[in-house]
Amino acid sequence: MRIRFVIMSILILILAISATDDSTLHIKVPNAWPNPCYNFIEHPLTKPAIDMGRALFYDPILSKDSSISCASCHNSYTAFAHVDHNVSHGIHDRIGFRNAPALINLAWRSSFMWDAAIRNLDRQALVPIQDSNEMDESIANILLKLNQSARYRKLSFRAWGDSNISTQNLLQSMSQFLITLVSANSKYDSMMQGRIQFNVQEKNGYTIFQQHCSSCHVEPLFTNSALKSNGLKVDTVLNDFGRMRITKASKDSLLFMVPTLRNIEFTFPYMHDGRFKKLSEVIQHYTHLDLDAQQLSSELKRPISLTPNEKVDLIAFLLTLSDREFNFNADYNYPRHLLK
Repeated sequence: MRIRFVIMSILILILAISATDDSTLHIKVPNAWPNPCYNFIEHPLTKPAIDMGRALFYDPILSKDSSISCASCHNSYTAFAHVDHNVSHGIHDRIGFRNAPALINLAWRSSFMWDAAIRNLDRQALVPIQDSNEMDESIANILLKLNQSARYRKLSFRAWGDSNISTQNLLQSMSQFLITLVSANSKYDSMMQGRIQFNVQEKNGYTIFQQHCSSCHVEPLFTNSALKSNGLKVDTVLNDFGRMRITKASKDSLLFMVPTLRNIEFTFPYMHDGRFKKLSEVIQHYTHLDLDAQQLSSELKRPISLTPNEKVDLIAFLLTLSDREFNFNADYNYPRHLLK
């Protein structure tokens, strides 16, 4: 009987290893990019975990009434941003108070959300899931639903060697999928690699960008992931004071995360509250700042004066950050084979 027990234990162990020991995947760090912030040593990427996270991302099972999914506000064809509404929409047509940001190159970020409320990608999904104006669901109830699903129990066993889905495996599966959303194949990237040249308009726009925008939108990620005040007046309906909502400290009033400019062509409307529909409106804002505004970040304290032609050139450069291959990557869109 003892020998039989040992043999059975070994067989179970082999099955568990075979379920989770798919070859570890690695995201390719483009040349001249910094090292990612995400801890791949503690949480190595595997295809089964990515598959599970991808299924969860597109499945409305995460919402209280199974009416919306993460993809409802983060569309793969628009760089995982939300272009239909200024701010996020949740179950029962509830309205949030911030624009759903693009999900791009998250492995290089150490803080998330417009107010940097989350400092760990493995915990980021908790916010929209539990927000009463978004998915309005509890983790306990999600786990109950998932553990009643033969599909997810199978995905969990393949990914983690355990068909019983835990909070940790749920959240890490989702972050594993999000980490794969790497955008690094724009015209700008081709130019930096010496494969093409910018035209005159794009080149002029790049020079203008480096003069006026690059201190916050740092290449090659086109964000410094910092909290800054960019001179926007408070929307009197939303009354959103940014980071101060978290810290309650007046010094954090109107501080919002600097968004990436990659795929900016597709991620309108712009700003934390989606108040601008066009890039020309964004540029108009920065060229008409109140330089005496108390909270205005130091990088914007000097005036920006652009001619109409220079504004057009700047937009021409910003369009070189579009990565259409990213938007139409079949590995990122709805996983019919996982959810059928």
